[in-house]
Amino acid sequence: MHETELAKLADNLYEARTRCLPCAPMTEGRPELTIHDAYAISHINLKRRLEQGKARLLGKKIGLTSRAVQKQLSVHEPDYGYLTSDMNLPLGEALSMAQLLQPRVEGEVAFVLKRDLFGPGVTVAQVIQATDFILPCIEIIDSRVKDWKIKIQDTIADNASSAAFVLGTEPRKLGAVDLHLAGMALRVNGEVLSTGSGAACLDHPALAVAWLANALSRFDAHLQAGDVVLSGAFGPVVPVQAGDQVEVEISGLGKVFCGFEA
Repeated sequence: MHETELAKLADNLYEARTRCLPCAPMTEGRPELTIHDAYAISHINLKRRLEQGKARLLGKKIGLTSRAVQKQLSVHEPDYGYLTSDMNLPLGEALSMAQLLQPRVEGEVAFVLKRDLFGPGVTVAQVIQATDFILPCIEIIDSRVKDWKIKIQDTIADNASSAAFVLGTEPRKLGAVDLHLAGMALRVNGEVLSTGSGAACLDHPALAVAWLANALSRFDAHLQAGDVVLSGAFGPVVPVQAGDQVEVEISGLGKVFCGFEA
């Protein structure tokens, strides 16, 4: 798709985000939109945000790591979006619903890297070597597309439907936790509403990080030392509303929590 057309589509998503008014799915009016086009749109809006000087790039998030969700959207691999400093909610603080449209939460593990990872061909062993530590994480996802009526191209263009994230504050070494078997419980107002394990995240979260490093090589990009990488949900996502208190607990990693206010 021509750069001018991509810029117009990026404008629509940017306006939906800044005005908190959802837009129609791009794929309704542009069924020819490709995955490559969608990543270009996402990058256009990332550059716009960074050039405003109000945020720094912190890393990336991986989405669609569930095999069931991939099947639902008729795709065979995950996707990714960008994490910026203005998306990083401090532990225990509340996020204003006025900044969100139709938010949902999920529990996952964040990898913090100490070495660069250049694809293609990145292996799980290299991910392990490149990881400084891991943290429990709550990701707040939020589609700027009305009613979450998304195809894979819509969510990729919309920064993989990412809005904010909360990190735990007690780092663990990757080798100290069996992430494949690590259990996750997500509680809203004290009630467990989602459970799962690392096996739900592309069979192992480190495999998801390896996928990302290799996927980035298609765009002449790579993961860098210091990057935060959200590796994907351990269980089903849960909608939230004003007044909710959310807590995620992952065995071997501890807890992370946040709130939502009007």
